Amino acid sequence: MSNVRHRWITIDGIETFYREAGPPNGPVLLLPHGYPCSSFEFRNLMPALADRWRTLAPDLPGFGYSAAPENFAYTFDGYSEFLRRFIDVLDLSEYTIYLHDYGSQFGLRLAMAAPEKVRGLIVQNGDIYEDQHGPKYAPLKRFWNNPTEQGKAELAEAVSEEGFRHEFVGELPDDLVERVSPDLWRLAWAVTDTPQRRQNLVNLLADQRHTVASFSKQQAYLREHRPPTLIVWGRHDGYMPPGAALAYHRDHPDAELHILDGGHWLLETHLDEVVPLIRNFLSGYSPF
Repeated sequence: MSNVRHRWITIDGIETFYREAGPPNGPVLLLPHGYPCSSFEFRNLMPALADRWRTLAPDLPGFGYSAAPENFAYTFDGYSEFLRRFIDVLDLSEYTIYLHDYGSQFGLRLAMAAPEKVRGLIVQNGDIYEDQHGPKYAPLKRFWNNPTEQGKAELAEAVSEEGFRHEFVGELPDDLVERVSPDLWRLAWAVTDTPQRRQNLVNLLADQRHTVASFSKQQAYLREHRPPTLIVWGRHDGYMPPGAALAYHRDHPDAELHILDGGHWLLETHLDEVVPLIRNFLSGYSPF
């Protein structure tokens, strides 16, 4: 962890925490986190790449140690725009993007807005194929199909410490659950347990229904631009089963694909397998 630097920056008036590791002039790997985590998700990956690559992992507004301003748009569009501003403020001219969970939507929108800046993509359990959605999407889809206030209240029940725990270990076999630190959900809940922050996350969960309309555009981006892409996937995922990984080959058949015996939070259980795959992939076009 001595290789990771913990920093604060103000972006459009929002006090933003981020982690950084690696040489300041190294090739950039951008690490937008998933729900309900924060940059803490990448705490172990970053030191494993710090000898050659500059890794950057922000806490998005309302997550982790970043502020949760009342006037921020807690939507996928809002977060995507914030990630673009993070790139602007740090003056990053090119980067590889890690696409996981909600971070995959934020990162793909960034890639599509400026494809000339994208060196590559690492896709880890971030889905863009609706026909491959797993059974864990069922409660969300009930709301998508009938977005009522009552349905939104049901979503709010998942914004709890137990709901967070289920996000991290829900479908994992018992032997893999043992590898996942309780710090993930307990720390995430500790920085979320205020009425405002909880409501912000409910709004984001409700807004997820609008992402499906973007899938066809994201698939078209892959077909047109064919960025170097590594797909590394955990098979034990109630949201995104292996078919969601294989579906990427419909639009990007050249993408490197590995399906591992982990779950949605693969860096918690299979870091030792994921790191060499990432290093080999990044080395394929890194000048270092």
